[in-house]
Amino acid sequence: MTLMDVAASPHKWIDRSNKPGASTETASPLAVSLIVPVYNGGGAFEDCLRSLRAMVPAVTECIVVDDGCSDGSADRARAAGARVISTPRPRSGPALARNLGAQAANGEWLFFVDADCSVHPNALEVALRNIEAHPQVAALVGSYDTRPTAPNLLSQYKNLAHHLTHQAAPEEGFTMWGACGLIRRDVFWQLGGFDENYGRPCIEDIELGYRLAERGHRIRMCPDLQVTHHKVWRPWGLLRTEVLDRAVPWSELILSRGQMENALNIDRRARVRVALSGLLPVLALLGVWWRPAWGLCALGLGLLLALDWPLLAKLARLRGSWFAVRVIPWHWFSHFYSGVSFALVLFRRAWRRLGQTAPAEIVNPAPSGLSETTQ
Repeated sequence: MTLMDVAASPHKWIDRSNKPGASTETASPLAVSLIVPVYNGGGAFEDCLRSLRAMVPAVTECIVVDDGCSDGSADRARAAGARVISTPRPRSGPALARNLGAQAANGEWLFFVDADCSVHPNALEVALRNIEAHPQVAALVGSYDTRPTAPNLLSQYKNLAHHLTHQAAPEEGFTMWGACGLIRRDVFWQLGGFDENYGRPCIEDIELGYRLAERGHRIRMCPDLQVTHHKVWRPWGLLRTEVLDRAVPWSELILSRGQMENALNIDRRARVRVALSGLLPVLALLGVWWRPAWGLCALGLGLLLALDWPLLAKLARLRGSWFAVRVIPWHWFSHFYSGVSFALVLFRRAWRRLGQTAPAEIVNPAPSGLSETTQ
């Protein structure tokens, strides 16, 4: 029997908890176990649950890991028929939550989905088709779609830019993705699962992907395996998430391994864009005293625009030319704070070599108290 045969057979989500009235039905090991960590998921999580029930074929096992919800998310998951387990303490983070879900799972494959994402109805079909066609792969990575639900400019830009980055990625990847990603359960545990030292939403999925690639496991990018993202991006939340929770720890990860991959948003063109975004403010300031610097600044702006033109053109096709023009400042700002973050990490490493101790909160920032779906 193939994986598709198992998933397509008549079934229901099975509650294997020990509560009175729970199903005692036994079954052979499941093909795919779907795992969703949640902390106060709100309306986005309700949309997520509805999408999971609408999958065709459906998953046989859905495990929701309650990370200390106080908004009734865990109760809504139980009402939807999912099996709910809890972390030992609130706000333990998605790394620990996903590991607990994986421990409880029965499937040969683990399918991780974020609580602020709605999977497309054909998600499992697409995943199983890729597994059948590429039996040697150890993990599959999906993509956001072009229908983010938050209407504000920043949310639309961030989600669409992420979608376009994943759509243009090479077929062979080097990172895992917790928002929509599958991995063989045996490989997952050979590597020890997600690194639980990441105590808040961070780069725990990227770090797992690095370990997968280092061990010779293949990660396949699947642009047609898609989810709708419901996250609402606000300026302060973007800075906290993108700098402290992504750019800084990812820079640490890159430097600790001594190798920078040439894919996704850290390829060679991206490095040039980051360098230009840092150089341009310096040239603009220098122009106050040395006028030719402004000419160099104008040339740099033209080069940066040319490098970003492919992405901006795709954004224009998706949302119109005026949308693409309005997001240019945000896009260039993303280059800038990525470069500043990398420079900060280089400084920290040099500081450590001098025997000093840099502030620990930069690497392990305290929880913000915000929900994961609105930052």
